[in-house]
Formats: sequence, structure tokens, C-alpha cells
Amino acid sequence: MTRWWNRRTLRDRLAILVTGAVAVAVLTVAAVAFTAVFEIQHRQLQAQLTTDAQAIAAQPDQWRAGAGQLPDVDRGPGPPDGHGPPWHRPRDLGTRWQIVGADGAAVSDASSLPITTSVRQVLTGRRTSARETVVLNGERYQMLTIPAQGGGVVQVAISQDPAGGTLVQLSVLLALGSAVVITGAALLGRRLARTGLIPVSRLAEAVEDVAVTMDLTRPVPVHGVDEIARLGRSVNTMLGAIDASRRAQRTLVEDAGHELRTPLTSIRTNVELLLAVERRPELAHRLPPEERAKLLADLEAQVAELATLTTELVELSREETTREEPEPLDFADVVAAAVDRVRIRAPGQAFTTSLSPVPVHGRPGELERMVVNVLDNAAKWSPPGGTVAVHLAAGGTLTVTDHGPGIDEADRPHVFDRFYRATAARGLPGSGLGLAIVAQTAAQHGGTVAVAPNTPQGTVLTIRLPVQH
Repeated sequence: MTRWWNRRTLRDRLAILVTGAVAVAVLTVAAVAFTAVFEIQHRQLQAQLTTDAQAIAAQPDQWRAGAGQLPDVDRGPGPPDGHGPPWHRPRDLGTRWQIVGADGAAVSDASSLPITTSVRQVLTGRRTSARETVVLNGERYQMLTIPAQGGGVVQVAISQDPAGGTLVQLSVLLALGSAVVITGAALLGRRLARTGLIPVSRLAEAVEDVAVTMDLTRPVPVHGVDEIARLGRSVNTMLGAIDASRRAQRTLVEDAGHELRTPLTSIRTNVELLLAVERRPELAHRLPPEERAKLLADLEAQVAELATLTTELVELSREETTREEPEPLDFADVVAAAVDRVRIRAPGQAFTTSLSPVPVHGRPGELERMVVNVLDNAAKWSPPGGTVAVHLAAGGTLTVTDHGPGIDEADRPHVFDRFYRATAARGLPGSGLGLAIVAQTAAQHGGTVAVAPNTPQGTVLTIRLPVQH
């Protein structure tokens, strides 16, 4: 059933749901109507039996004198000739009636009703009344037996067939009416589903067109304020995000290609020079040993720069599924480990630390990489023998202060952009990705990063991370 349902179109599902809802409602109403009519007829029949039996039991001698006939009893004031409103006219009591004497024999031969065990129990006083169903000449009767005045009992029976016929007719009418209504609901539901899903079809066509043309700049048309319009706006938002991601990816590839080209070109030139000397020994005098050593040192530095750039590019483009799992940790331990690493890299710089415990939830490797990038940047710009101050407050704020030349005011808004390098930094080693990685890592951990000038000289870089309590 589930497989069959999943193969249906949305239009078919809506039509089926509408038809099912209408069918349940119609069948419920039909069942309630049938039950109500049945109950009303049953109550009327029981009330008629009781009234007629009590009327006969109150004056049994009068009814014995008229045995074989059905005398009338006036139900209310009205003309004696029988004219007048229906509720004032005399009416025959019951369909069949019979008086049974104390000896168990029928005193009147009006109807020849059967004297059953229940009747005898009423006759002997073991029961006050008896209601039962009997069959006379193939017709079902509802029979009531009650004690008669002066002894004996009175039996009154009313045929159930007229009431049963009415219920059968009502059942047929309800069945036909329900079938007509449910069929109409099915047709109308399918039409309404087709009409109501026109906006969805248009939206699907627009999205399919975008998938074919790959034109993410053309938004899906949106009309109205209903759920379909909301879906259209969500699709447009998604297309905008995809387009922005694709542009960012294209920019990253283009910038990475540009940044990789410079060290690769330098490495290629130096390697070609070394190969030329190796292939033609007679030209060895043109490359003295000190120049050769300098050339090899340049190659080593360029390869290291290329490796650093590649690592940073991988860090920026890393997917969420390949990253380490977040865990509870003390940010102070991460900062201390990063300071120890940078002290080895920059032995000419002094690092002062003031670290307070800060519990955070994050990825320790990425956080350490973030702090190392900040410290490397501070050490690179600090003067020889300078001091870099590292302070971690209990509220989760990390500040790294150096006393270098500082960052120009025009460059500060861009220092966290990928591959951005200030004019003063273009002659120094670096890729322009270090601070971009810092900003990305801080954002991924729910934090922020900012840069400000240090008075009287230098830069203060501030990282704020949410504290786990």
C-alpha cells in the first residue's frame, strides 16, 4: 500500500484525500441518520405497545364483550363522528391483541396470539411484563404482555414489517445519495487538485529551467503570499546562496591560481638554471658556489611557501564531513600550545601570556591553527626583539597585541578577505590567507574577530568565542 501511494502524483494524492474525507463524512452522516430513524421507530413502536396494552388491561371486560373486533378508544377530545385533526381522532389499538385468563386459556379469540413461556411467567406473577418477538404467518411482530385488571394478562402485538420496509427504503436512499455525493466529490476533488497545483507546476517548470540553463541569476516568479509563494521565495533564496557559493568558489580558484603562479614560476626558473648548469658543465663558472647556495636556499623557501599556501587552501575549502568532531575543551590550553609552537618559529620575539580558563566547545586542531596564524602574523610584523602580548580573559576574549607598524585604516576592513595583502605586506612572504582562516574558524565556532590599532604603535587582534557554562 505504501509503495502504491508513493507512486501516485501529488494531484492524485490530494484528490484521493479529498474524496476519502468526503466519503467518511457522508457515510458518518448516513449512519447517524439511519440509526436515528431506527431508534425513533423503535421508541414509537414500544410506546404504542405500552399505551394500547395499558388501555386494554384497564377495562378487560369491555374488550371481552367485543371479542373478534377492535373497538376504538378516544385519544382526546374531538367530534364523535371521527372528524377533526388526526391527533383528536379515535384510533384502533394495536394490530393484534388477546386477553388470557388466569387458567392460561385465551378468553377472547381476537387474534390467536401465541401463549409463550414469557406470557405464562407474567400470568403467574414471576414477571411484571414481557416484550418479545413472535412470528405469525411469516410476519414478525413485537409483542407486549402485561397483567390485566381482575386477573389474567393482556397481549398486544404490532407488526415490524412496515417499519422494516421503511428502514430498507431509507437504506437504499442513503446508499444511492452517498454514492452520488462521493462520486461528485472525487470528480470535484481531482479538478480542485489540478487547479490548486497550477502554481506548483509553474514553480517546478521554473526550477527545471534553471537546472537546464544553469542561470542562477534569474529568480523564480513569485505571486501572492500563500505557501506556494513562500516556497518560491525559499527557492530564490537557495538559488541566491548557490550562486554566491559558486562565485566564491570561482573567485577562490582564480585567486589561488594567481597566487600559485608566482612561486611556481620562480621555482621553475631556478630549477631550469640549475639543470642548465648540470647539463653543460662548461657553464659552471657562471654559477659560483655562493650563488648556487643562495639559489638552493631560495628554492627551499619557495617550496615552503608553496606548501603553506596549499595547506591554507585546503583549510579554507575543507568540507564539514572531513573535519574533526567538536569536543569540550579549555581554550587556555589551546592558546598555550599555539604560543609554544610559535616561540620555536620566531626565536627572536618574546611572548608574554596571561591566560584564564575558558571552557568552550570546539575543534581543538582548528582552534590551535587559528591562534597560530594570529601569533605568526604578530611575530612577522613585530620589530626584532619585540614583544607579543597574549591575553585570554575569562569571558572568552583573546587579544594578541604587537608593536609593529600597524595596519592602515584603509586596509583594516579587508584584512580578513581571502588573498588580500596590504601594500606594505606585498614584499614579505605570505599568501594573504592566514587571517581569512582566522575569521572563518572563529565564525564556525560561533565567535567573532576584529582588528584595531595599538597605542602608540602596533595592532590589537581580538577573538571572541562563546563560553560553555
